[in-house]
Amino acid sequence: MADPQGFLKLDRQTPTRRPVDVRIRDWKEVYQDFPKKAAEDQAARCMDCGIPFCHNGCPLGNLIPEWNDLVYRDDWREAIERLHATNNFPEFTGRLCPAPCEAACVLGINADPVTIKQVEVEIVDRAFEEGWVTPLPAREKTGRRVAVVGSGPAGLAAAQQLTRAGHDVVVFERADRIGGLLRYGIPEFKMEKRHLDRRLDQMRAEGTEFRTSVDVGVDVTVEELRSDFGAVVLAGGSTLGRDLPAPGRELEGIHLAMDYLVPSNRVQEGDLETWPISAAGKHVVIIGGGDTGADCLGTALRQGAASVTQLEILPEPPRTRAASTPWPLWPLMYRTSSAHEEGGERVFSVNTQRFVGVAGQVDALELVEVTLVDGRFEPVPGTEKTIPAQLVLLAMGFTGPQQEGLLQRLGVEIDGRGNVVRDAQWATTVPGVFVAGDMGRGQSLIVWAIAEGRAAAASVDAYLTGSSTLPAPVLTTSR
Repeated sequence: MADPQGFLKLDRQTPTRRPVDVRIRDWKEVYQDFPKKAAEDQAARCMDCGIPFCHNGCPLGNLIPEWNDLVYRDDWREAIERLHATNNFPEFTGRLCPAPCEAACVLGINADPVTIKQVEVEIVDRAFEEGWVTPLPAREKTGRRVAVVGSGPAGLAAAQQLTRAGHDVVVFERADRIGGLLRYGIPEFKMEKRHLDRRLDQMRAEGTEFRTSVDVGVDVTVEELRSDFGAVVLAGGSTLGRDLPAPGRELEGIHLAMDYLVPSNRVQEGDLETWPISAAGKHVVIIGGGDTGADCLGTALRQGAASVTQLEILPEPPRTRAASTPWPLWPLMYRTSSAHEEGGERVFSVNTQRFVGVAGQVDALELVEVTLVDGRFEPVPGTEKTIPAQLVLLAMGFTGPQQEGLLQRLGVEIDGRGNVVRDAQWATTVPGVFVAGDMGRGQSLIVWAIAEGRAAAASVDAYLTGSSTLPAPVLTTSR
């Protein structure tokens, strides 16, 4: 184990964020470099407890105590081997995952948990810097072809695993670049896209083929897909944003979050000179208090919004772990992201009654406070108010995958939540077609997407060859 007394001698430490007045002037990641010694000290806090609940907290089953011990002992090269044994893309999860492993850390019962997520990202970043992350092409080819539809984390994980198993894998992406929401949904200040690009370089060198600007079901027909490939993995994600059909929704200036974030990211890619939807000088209202809403907040502040208000229909969570979510469950509690630190106001327990416009353009929102009564949100009389809003962003989550086109033409069964039905082997109701990630699970975390991609890859490998030696996390296909 790491230092047996590390958790007694050392306090939890996380990287310092760049000053707010500096970072909102650019789009670089918000965190400063974390010293090597600091990472080793944080790894030393891992107790190597008898039952490491962090394993259960992580859908990937990451070998957290093992690579913490290796970092503490300054064996970083072996640490990346243990990390990559369960996680294809720790540079993504180390930046974007909310770290359910830390919520399940045994040390977190009565102290601050180990900074698992930070140690993870330090391991992989150093491995890239040292040249330890190299292509791992298959020793033998199987002669079988697999199509992966969608290039988000689930699709990329499935593709890398299947390529390494010796199959010829083609990843289809209808956008012009690979990455899905990793590319166009995640703002640069949360993850610079150079981290994505260097991993894609590794995958190309291993033999994975990427085809962009291809709408499968249209540009490539279902008949062509089934005849050209022995198996298909659907990994298109949950892409339909939840709308808000309140009076005034037809006004200009009201947008789904992804319609705002995607072109904002395209500016950072150099595709656009300026933002098609800009918050500059406007009073911005974000409806939805989750991560997507925080992404919109950070983006709007960097665009120069006059003010930003983030609305949430749920009550404000407690500042410490709620009794309803005891350890090792993911805790219900108030969380502050880097974007919240940068500005804006958060308002809880409110609902939008209608959008108010001037000359066809949204100019204000009428709100009312709500309270939960018998499972329903009821308005509180006398609490109505109006707030200015020249730009409204709807960040209330996603309702499922797009069914028109590919899914309808394939004929896969859809469940009551609008997601693709799959069995315990990740197979859909159409033979040879599998599904992984949000398209089958519903909107979820990046770590779940990667885990499902790995699990589905093992099932596809077994389907094509009769058996599989691909490592895969033990997961259930239920949400």
